[in-house]
Amino acid sequence: MKINFSKAVMLLLLLISCSKGGSNSSVTPPALTVLTIVDVKQARDNKLTTNFRFFINLDKTSTSAITVSYSTLPGTAVAGTDYTAVSGSLTIPANQSVGYIDVPVIGDSLRQPDQTFFVQLSNPTNATISGTGKATGTIQNNGTYYPTDSAGYTSPLTYPGYTLVWNDEFNGSSINTNDWNFETGGNGWGNNELEYYTNSTNNAYISNGNLIIEARKETIGNNNYTSARMTTQNKKVFQYGRIDIRAKLPVAQGLWPALWMLGTNIPTAGWPACGETDIMELVGSAPQKVVGSIHWAQANGTSGTVNNSYSLSSGDFSQQFHVFSLIWKQNYVQILVDGIPYMTATDASISSGTWPFNATSFLIFNVAVGGDWPGAPSASTTFPQRMFVDYVRVFQ
Repeated sequence: MKINFSKAVMLLLLLISCSKGGSNSSVTPPALTVLTIVDVKQARDNKLTTNFRFFINLDKTSTSAITVSYSTLPGTAVAGTDYTAVSGSLTIPANQSVGYIDVPVIGDSLRQPDQTFFVQLSNPTNATISGTGKATGTIQNNGTYYPTDSAGYTSPLTYPGYTLVWNDEFNGSSINTNDWNFETGGNGWGNNELEYYTNSTNNAYISNGNLIIEARKETIGNNNYTSARMTTQNKKVFQYGRIDIRAKLPVAQGLWPALWMLGTNIPTAGWPACGETDIMELVGSAPQKVVGSIHWAQANGTSGTVNNSYSLSSGDFSQQFHVFSLIWKQNYVQILVDGIPYMTATDASISSGTWPFNATSFLIFNVAVGGDWPGAPSASTTFPQRMFVDYVRVFQ
């Protein structure tokens, strides 16, 4: 028999290779399950303890039970005051794809900046931990208690020849919706304003005897700020008398707080024919100055304006309460700060159009963000910004 030597060698090498593969081959073990802990951002309850639930996601299930140690770590939130410190070992049963850890957050009604704490994972069995294994718990402190210094000018409860016909001292626990409406939306409000007005207690609430309107840097739709705009339209309307409003104002760049009135016929007459009375407006770039104005429709339909400004001799309008007043008679409007008149207009002040201020008007309180007059907030503008209103009183 004739043997092909080269084929024989090749066959021998193949047999040796197969033999080695059968006796010394190794199998790669399956990769361990990976644990990922998820951050939590949640509003704190005003009174009750709330559990912040931190979910631990598994990239795949395991045929064996998984254990992992955990413990809380402080950040700006303080254990024992803001949350209850917890630690221990979590077991995730076989074939389960998620686990969780609950951390009790202690109730508090104080409105303050968000606070943080952390949950740290360690020492896993039958698994590995993704990244640092550390999750952040963010406590949103949206309570409705926000005290402020009450120092400043105070007006009397009575005036000779006047009777108090309506007032709101803001001493209740919530805004009285029998008297007040919330206008909502983010359409620029005719002034290219940047905020979205809401009816949320995030933006308007009663605290310690004050109404607080709060402008916040947060996004709703295309608006990057929120605030509130409250009116007495169709609920409380007035004609003539004296109106006193005690308030403390936000003064940052891009802020535009206002206490003002519109004619009740605005649905049919439109603006400016209905008449607008600005008892107080402030633009944040001039924190020591307020402006009082009237606006009406001139003969050609454009807005006519009579106004004047009042400036503090020292400090600004955020430091103490001041009283912004309107004295309103037939064919006569006068605007005051702390009892000092600084803007007076009569029907003789109008050279074009018709004086609309002998008809009824309703109140509007709001804090605008941005707009044609104040401009946009700058990098130095901090949020939230707040207007405090101690009371509004109408005498006739």
